[in-house]
Amino acid sequence: MHAANFRGYVRARLGTLSRYLSRAYIAGPELSDALQAFDRFAANGKAGTIGYFNLAGQAAGEIADIDRQVVAGLADGRQQGYVSLKVPPLGYQTGLVEDIARLAAAHGVGLHFDSHAIDTTDATFDCIEAALRHTDQVGCTLPGRWPRSLADAERAIALKLRVRVVKGQWPDPAAPTVDANTGYLQVVDRLAGRARAVAIATHDPVLARAALARLLSANTPCEQEQLFGLPMRAVSALARELGVPVRVYIPFGAAWLPYALTQLVRKPGTLWWLLRDALAASGHHLRLLAGPTAKD
Repeated sequence: MHAANFRGYVRARLGTLSRYLSRAYIAGPELSDALQAFDRFAANGKAGTIGYFNLAGQAAGEIADIDRQVVAGLADGRQQGYVSLKVPPLGYQTGLVEDIARLAAAHGVGLHFDSHAIDTTDATFDCIEAALRHTDQVGCTLPGRWPRSLADAERAIALKLRVRVVKGQWPDPAAPTVDANTGYLQVVDRLAGRARAVAIATHDPVLARAALARLLSANTPCEQEQLFGLPMRAVSALARELGVPVRVYIPFGAAWLPYALTQLVRKPGTLWWLLRDALAASGHHLRLLAGPTAKD
């Protein structure tokens, strides 16, 4: 088999495996699946954010319609729920974003803008400012591994946004060696005492403790945010210890995995780590199906 054909074969097989394993990371294909998960977490005292993961090639108008359905679903007695928007699939169409923002304002539902590759950031902030014309319940995501996030934190503070801090899935091509943990805490330090509110999005309890301690000492409203499907026990215990509320990000729609397929092709040795993580996530799903417990 020629090398190019072999690489294509491996990529196809890993793609199939990725789609299979990623089922552990979404609530299900339908909004009703996400709302059921939201209600289960709410019964255990956890807030929720629901985000739609679109199909490849899906029309922007269709995606916007689904986002509006999420707003309506969260308006149905589900307090403190946010909708997470992905504006690249919306084509950065501010008209669509403003339509969703008007509906969210009418129903008292918050909007959050997810982070993507670094070259999408400026256009995402344009959409954020469009949403702010209709509602002040708006948030953004800042990746710790991007040096530009420090400047973006200043922008978020000026716009009075809620901020979710993440390590970041995509590197900055201009600074690929930035340590994600160091950058994460630098962003937190920039926000502490100044931001409207900050969500610490990580399942690393050591990093979460360091970040939350900085925010709490600066009297910054904060919460611990967790990704549906990943083990939550350690960070949930930390949140209880510190008296910090917990929010769960609940994706639904197309199966998605928060690990780039290209990394599997480049570093097949990471496949074992991915399998171990997915098995842990699947075990957590079984506990969810049985109902929330005091430890989750």
